[in-house]
Amino acid sequence: MISTLARITLIEAVRNRLLWLAAAIIVVALGLAQFLSQVAIAESREIQAALLAAPLRVAGVFMVAVFVITSTVREFNDKVTELLLSLPAPRSFYFLGKFAGYAAVAAIVALLSALPLAPFAGAPGLALWTASLFCELLIVAAISLFCVLSFAQVVPAFAAVAGFYLLARSMAAMQIIAGAPLQEPTFADRAVRIIVELIALVLPSLDRMTQTAWLLGTSPGVSVLGGVLGQTAIYLLLIGAASLFDLYRRNF
Repeated sequence: MISTLARITLIEAVRNRLLWLAAAIIVVALGLAQFLSQVAIAESREIQAALLAAPLRVAGVFMVAVFVITSTVREFNDKVTELLLSLPAPRSFYFLGKFAGYAAVAAIVALLSALPLAPFAGAPGLALWTASLFCELLIVAAISLFCVLSFAQVVPAFAAVAGFYLLARSMAAMQIIAGAPLQEPTFADRAVRIIVELIALVLPSLDRMTQTAWLLGTSPGVSVLGGVLGQTAIYLLLIGAASLFDLYRRNF
């Protein structure tokens, strides 16, 4: 059942023209980078890589989140989810099958996002960037599936995913701001700093993943990739456990 659901999810991604959307975004990003690089006096390759990497990462996150949420909501509305959960199989098989399909979609999106960067970045840095983007998309797919299983509607689920992603991406900057007040820290400043630190403890450090700097200079060591993989595994387990708990307690 797991492999069947994963294959169905991949077929749905192709039929929904998700790959065509990814190709269109890549073409637009390439054109924009080529146009802006003409303004640069020097280091045009580095500027092109930097201008391409950021929008490709954001576009990949957007595509994966929207596909996970909309496809799951469509199955809710068409009663496909009720039909699948009525089969003589554990509900965990449904979750694992869907997530396996979304993980395959995330891998395809990550590879497509890396293709236009190949002429402008070194192989080690590009490989690390692509692997990190895949891990980031896995976390986004997992949290999207959790949110859509909880809310069962597109707008609340997407708003929750967007809030989670933006908060995880900007948490390092928020910690710096909260830890360096302009005046003598008051009780309110200390309380805000403690709250920010507590929030940072439960969020993944997405700001440390898929960094554009990896494409521009010397690629970091294997320890960076190990940290990315470890963080991804931990949060996939936590989000998966929360999703399964919510899935088992609901009556469809």
